[in-house]
Amino acid sequence: MLRFGLIVGSTRPRRFAQIPAEWLLTGAVDRADFRLDVLDLREIDLPFLDESFPPAMLDGAYANPKANAWRQRLAQCDGFIATVAEYNHGPTAVLKNAFDSAFTEWQRKPIAFAGYGTTGAARAIGQLRGITVELQMVPLRHEVTIGLEPFIAVQNKEKALSDYDHLNRARTALFDNLVWWASALKTARNKLRVVA
Repeated sequence: MLRFGLIVGSTRPRRFAQIPAEWLLTGAVDRADFRLDVLDLREIDLPFLDESFPPAMLDGAYANPKANAWRQRLAQCDGFIATVAEYNHGPTAVLKNAFDSAFTEWQRKPIAFAGYGTTGAARAIGQLRGITVELQMVPLRHEVTIGLEPFIAVQNKEKALSDYDHLNRARTALFDNLVWWASALKTARNKLRVVA
């Protein structure tokens, strides 16, 4: 069974991030092809990158124990889903820091995004695609974008995310494609390990 990390990408008080995270977890309950583990950046409490050199140059020798614990959790995952808020047309600082605080553990793994807000975090997701490509990840085309109307209705407790058929369909497509890519990339990573 594949193992995916669900990165909850906001740490601020009264964040919306746990709502799509819980909805993704609920949607994954009946899936037999993967397990979804929560990687809540609020609980992980990563320091802002304070290593002497960039992660790409450290070869896994991190001075900070929290960064090492983060790396170990990422290494156990075959792929990732990140909830994405958008501040000033970009991702949250804590989410960017989470990507910056590891290197080899991200490589050759797929990532999908579930964004929310006035534009469904489209601009932030666009930036994250470039960031994750630089980490040698495979950002998926399939994403969940919770735009203005559902965002406000859910925030005001007038509706639930599960009330929106288009979001439920997008979640299923995200899961299906994440499984496909994670399976293909895991096979390729294992094959490369044998050759090396």
